[in-house]
Amino acid sequence: MEIVSNLKDRNLIVKITGDIDHHSSGEIRDKVEKDFSRENAKNILFDFSNVSFMDSSGIGMIIGRYKHIEQLGGKVFACCIRDDIKRIFMISGLHKLINMYSSIDEALNNF
Repeated sequence: MEIVSNLKDRNLIVKITGDIDHHSSGEIRDKVEKDFSRENAKNILFDFSNVSFMDSSGIGMIIGRYKHIEQLGGKVFACCIRDDIKRIFMISGLHKLINMYSSIDEALNNF
């Protein structure tokens, strides 16, 4: 698993490669929180283009980031979601909390 983040106009873009499961969700959470604070970001955009699997731990990690960022006045978005991961968003109700976009540019244009 790999987590790469960069900042664009106070938007932390987090690209995850690999699985988001009980083994990796804590590491992702810790890195996102650290980078979000260090970069003084306002919003988070998760890039799911290279995510191959996500379980309930991943759902919990995303909901946790959503609650934390919302309390700070920011928003969490997701983009480039493969159909199998999008299905998890729909079944879990994540799509009601987090706007989904087809590309990074589309998401950034809607912040």
